[in-house]
Amino acid sequence: MTKLDATLETVTQRIVERSRDTRSDYLRRLTESAEAGPVRNSLSCTNLAHAFASAPEGDKEALKGLQRPNIGIVSAYNDMLSAHQPLGRFPDLIKQAAREAGATAQFAGGTPAMCDGVTQGQPGMELSLFSRDNIAMATAVALSHNTFDGALCLGVCDKIVPGLLIGALHFGHLPVIFAPGGPMPSGISNAEKARTRQLFAEGKVGRDALLESEAQSYHSPGTCTFYGTANSNQMLMEVMGLHLPGGAFVNPNTPLRDALTIHAGQRVVELGAQGNEYTPVGHVVDERAIVNGIVGLLATGGSTNHTMHLVAIARAAGIDINWDDFSELSRVVPLLTKLYPNGKADVNHFHAAGGMGYLVRELLEAGLLHEDVTTVAGEGGMRRYAEEPFLAEGGVEWQPAPAESSDHQVVRPVAEPFTREGGLVVLDGNLGRGILKTSALAEEHLVVEAPARVFNDEAEVQAAFCAGDLNRDIVAVVRFQGPRANGMPELHSLTPELGALQGKGYQVALVTDGRMSGASGKVPAAIHMTPECLGGGPIGKVRDGDRIRLDAHTGELEALVDPAEWEQRTIPTFDSVRQHGMGRELFAVFRANVTTAEEGARTFDLSPDHIASSASLTRKAATQETLS
Repeated sequence: MTKLDATLETVTQRIVERSRDTRSDYLRRLTESAEAGPVRNSLSCTNLAHAFASAPEGDKEALKGLQRPNIGIVSAYNDMLSAHQPLGRFPDLIKQAAREAGATAQFAGGTPAMCDGVTQGQPGMELSLFSRDNIAMATAVALSHNTFDGALCLGVCDKIVPGLLIGALHFGHLPVIFAPGGPMPSGISNAEKARTRQLFAEGKVGRDALLESEAQSYHSPGTCTFYGTANSNQMLMEVMGLHLPGGAFVNPNTPLRDALTIHAGQRVVELGAQGNEYTPVGHVVDERAIVNGIVGLLATGGSTNHTMHLVAIARAAGIDINWDDFSELSRVVPLLTKLYPNGKADVNHFHAAGGMGYLVRELLEAGLLHEDVTTVAGEGGMRRYAEEPFLAEGGVEWQPAPAESSDHQVVRPVAEPFTREGGLVVLDGNLGRGILKTSALAEEHLVVEAPARVFNDEAEVQAAFCAGDLNRDIVAVVRFQGPRANGMPELHSLTPELGALQGKGYQVALVTDGRMSGASGKVPAAIHMTPECLGGGPIGKVRDGDRIRLDAHTGELEALVDPAEWEQRTIPTFDSVRQHGMGRELFAVFRANVTTAEEGARTFDLSPDHIASSASLTRKAATQETLS
């Protein structure tokens, strides 16, 4: 076993110490639930009859007998969204696999699955982040019948996988395997897609050309092929040991994809308490697995959304991490991939060039992943994930991943990285704390100093761009976009406009308490600014014309304003953010109680101090709305 990197060891131990009480409490509750077991053994005849009334006769007899394991399937299937449409076939495959393994499987429940690609720049985007915790709740409802010995979670995209995992961790005594759908085959090049988007933003091509370009890119069942949050999710499930090895980027509706799904249905039976390899999900997701997840995110330049999702996932398992952990690890974890929007290749190219197996082995050999972890693959720890799956008679077999990358423009060894540090930087200064994705930035854009232009939403930015008012060096400051204000929507629809300004040779950056997602591109964007404006964040003190300095090298984010003047400035009142329409009012309780971005923007496991603070802010906001 390779010696662990010293920084990795230090950060992991710090997380263990910080989480000692909360993790201990979580594991105590896990043990109590495991010892109690599924309650179907003590259900009344009426209760039990309800639980298997609709089952086929063979399954019904097995469920009546109370001796065989029963697997719950929780799925985010719908047939509108390409990433989740392939999941519709999975339950039948899983049920048959469970029968062959001497068990039964039931479709326990469905969860929402909304697409940020559809809602980008639309009112529905304000529900997106909170859909994660809604999905966690739906997962809990699905498993709450307590008639299951294990679960298979079917989901792919942005908030869905984190939500499923958060929900599953609240049933941490159950073994859980995540079974993905896989990416669609590659369409037109990402460079061509980005070029058409920018031409449309500049008014040089019409909507017909834009729509044709997008349709050629997003063209079939499967996940979008760029390396955004959805595919970052799949990377995370691999390096955290929750997928079968090498399953992340196998295309949907192929024999290998089906074979992996069938094997997952059989494997989860083996991991149950009635088998010889009891592996509850709450033991898989420990401090080492969380650190492996952060390393994977940094090594691949993954989605900035996971600076929130990983925090929330960890918290669901009683583990306390923060952005300082990301920052410290980023200094020792090299960037090993170049995937769109960080490069030209997509995840299919990455998979063909060596994929997750090659990446994992490189990180293991450099001491940059914990090898001695518990995974759903069984013996071998993380070393099993340096393998890749192939079709074999009777199912799947695993072989060592390629020893060399077949395309050094896509994935490289640790000895020859794209950059020596990871793809994310934590920024700090008199504007608060934020996240900057650096993996897609050119060297000349790592430092920006320019006058501020302040906006209250993305529509104001777009209007100013169309009016020609932004043709200069500019730091666009977009405030009131945090989770308390409006659910923290992604502002990715601003990328073409800001990219067009950058293309004209101007210094351009974005500073916001909103999100930009895994699709963050070539324009430096300081996002997730914490505290957010509505929570008294200093981003609200910025005025038009203030010089803002963003430095990715030093982690500096400063308004270059006289400290005495800065101290005297006030933050504007909350009177311009819509709270109704498109279902926003249904999520008022989420906005009122959500934690900060650095705390995971979560609405569960809230401290008494946080609840009291939330109530105070809610009363203040209501008073201001009444006055306005």
